[in-house]
Amino acid sequence: MIPAPILLFVYNRPAHLQQAIKSLLLNDEAIDSLLFIYSDAAKDEDDLSNVEEVRQYIHTIKGFASVTIIERENNWGLAQNIIDGVTTQVSRFGRVIVLEDDLILAPYFLRFMNDALETYKDEPKVGHIQACDFTLAPNLPDTFLIKWTGSWGWATWDRAWKYFNPDGKVLLKELTRRKLTRTFDFNGSYPFTRMLRRQVEGKNNSWAIRWNASLFLNDILSLNVGKSLVKNNGFDGSGTNCGGGGLYDSSLWVKPLPIIKAFPIKENDIARRALAAYYERSNCFRAKVIRRIKRTLRGDFGA
Repeated sequence: MIPAPILLFVYNRPAHLQQAIKSLLLNDEAIDSLLFIYSDAAKDEDDLSNVEEVRQYIHTIKGFASVTIIERENNWGLAQNIIDGVTTQVSRFGRVIVLEDDLILAPYFLRFMNDALETYKDEPKVGHIQACDFTLAPNLPDTFLIKWTGSWGWATWDRAWKYFNPDGKVLLKELTRRKLTRTFDFNGSYPFTRMLRRQVEGKNNSWAIRWNASLFLNDILSLNVGKSLVKNNGFDGSGTNCGGGGLYDSSLWVKPLPIIKAFPIKENDIARRALAAYYERSNCFRAKVIRRIKRTLRGDFGA
């Protein structure tokens, strides 16, 4: 099996990026993997020096089958960068693994992603693979299917990416028309619909909420993990959409995570309840107040 190409999206965080590359190189499959690095241009003078430092570093990266660098001449922003990069490379290779520069990968991350891509390659009801778990729920199986897509260390196929609809307005209208907003929001425990509405209104530019809604409306499932192979290291205020507070902390699983194909191909009810319970617990008013107090006391004023 030829490993899927890795798409890595970087901007202005050289220290985070170096940690991500270091962890990725601990995966045995890295040496046989094509790495495509998308480097966005600085949006203002404040970011220029860090962007230049990132660009100097990415030209030194070795340890992969090949390293292809795409340096944007203008600032595209994360959403446009990912949409263009995934569309281009998944059309070329048929499957891709997608990373951002603030992720720490477990040593068996690439093995898991490639095994999952191969196992479910001909299963039309599965369109996304996600290798990060932040719920720490003890009752989650090692792998499970769910109608929800995470965006930290994920993969897909060209047959699934064809369902991606960048028009949030159309997605929002369809969710509302079909009376699916409460289900989309995990029984009202997390405001995914509000996130999509804010994207439509131009208050955020999330590609991930549109990908989530696109697959959800087409009744396409995601393969997720109960043992996390990804840790998001960007909740220090350095990222586009990342604040602090420890809300999405995860513990890396450093052993192989076997793929056993699910049967039947349907959403795992235990997993949906676990995610809903996590969101309800972590997004209630009391939890938000406690997180805000803790963050303020330690000087973390992220969003």
